[in-house]
Amino acid sequence: MKYSIITFGCRVNQADSLRIEEELRRRGGVAAGPSDADLVVVNTCSVTASADQGARQTIRRIARDNPQARVVVTGCYATRRPEEVAALPNVVRVVPNDQKDELLSHIPVASGFELSHIPVASAFRRKTVTTATRFGDGDGPCGLAIEPGVGGRTAFTLRVQTGCEERCSYCIIPTTRGRGRSVAIPDVMREVERIAAAGFKEIALTGVHLGSYGRDLQPRTSLATLLRALEASAADVVFRISSLEPMDCSPEIVDLVVRSGGRFAPHFHLPLQHASDRLLSMMRRPYSLVYYRRLVDGIKERLPDASIGSDIIVGFPGESDEDFAINAGYLASSPLTHLHVFPYSDRPGTEASRLGHRVDGTVVRLRGVTVRRIGSTLVERFRLSQIGTLRPGLTLDDGTVVVTDNYLKLRIPAGLKRNSRVTVRVDDEISATPVRPASDPSSSPGGRPAPFASIP
Repeated sequence: MKYSIITFGCRVNQADSLRIEEELRRRGGVAAGPSDADLVVVNTCSVTASADQGARQTIRRIARDNPQARVVVTGCYATRRPEEVAALPNVVRVVPNDQKDELLSHIPVASGFELSHIPVASAFRRKTVTTATRFGDGDGPCGLAIEPGVGGRTAFTLRVQTGCEERCSYCIIPTTRGRGRSVAIPDVMREVERIAAAGFKEIALTGVHLGSYGRDLQPRTSLATLLRALEASAADVVFRISSLEPMDCSPEIVDLVVRSGGRFAPHFHLPLQHASDRLLSMMRRPYSLVYYRRLVDGIKERLPDASIGSDIIVGFPGESDEDFAINAGYLASSPLTHLHVFPYSDRPGTEASRLGHRVDGTVVRLRGVTVRRIGSTLVERFRLSQIGTLRPGLTLDDGTVVVTDNYLKLRIPAGLKRNSRVTVRVDDEISATPVRPASDPSSSPGGRPAPFASIP
């Protein structure tokens, strides 16, 4: 059976898709392009209206180019609008987020498999099977195991938490992902060992609200406790902490990254959303600019070479010229190293959807252009600051690209294989030179394995 997986949206979706691909391979599936696949899994996002539209267009294109393909749709859009998704061509099954983990359990993936008899709604009545149960101590079903390079990814993205109980006024995700649920620490540790044994050298830890990890477990625990357990793991991997809400990036977590000697990559993603306190209040974000500034300034002081990314929304209802000036002014002067910029997208059912004083679309676009230019300047400033430094990294693609621990993607001369640890000297903004073999224990601080990045 030939399969294809198409993923929209966040790193949590990437982690979910990687898990689906692992199960497909274990059951004998072979990766193919959407136009050649028997089964196409579309893992959707619904953060913005354009994400919904992109999913619809993709499914229609699959049906047009490959009329025999059976399409299974999951993710946030499928959860939020299941009837709408089920009506799209070639869709044989719609699986909500809370049933995604066992999406394939009723699908015979061997040759001659048949999906048409499975009711679209059947997934809504299924019992969740945990990762530990499916991939415990045994060898698992026949087929190929996941390995670095599958799906174009060198690092493994591991979801340790899902769901969100925050109530940001613009966000629909709490209604599509449900309450916060965490994977118990022993199960996480077993997964880490399994992933490392498969050859992966970095694990990116992710969650819908990663900073809330452990609050739902009994006994209650925390993300910092999980990180300490991972720090002590014997697995030959480096960990990268995915997006953290600013209020969850505690001094303890920063301390762990600072003193880990490379066990945790010096890379933070801390969504600000806006620098105007008035807008932060309207967004229901539980911090102020003063708090955020103190947080990122403190990280930069302790880890001068760390990358610190952020998400920014432009055109939120009621955003005045003064609010935007505050936002642009702070960003331009901040120690941030890269920005993800989003125009406000109305999500029916959210508090923000009921607000008045909508910003004119032309103004929103112009503000987006301005903030993206600021973001480009921040990227260039960070890259220039790294010229001449030595950074541990990991080779990607054909071995001529390396991504450093602090998120620089650089060209290097040919000669290394993909998934090779290496220390490089940053030559300029786009290239580097390997200076130390991967076997040299001094290729990272403290003699630990050199960290690498989690982008393809």
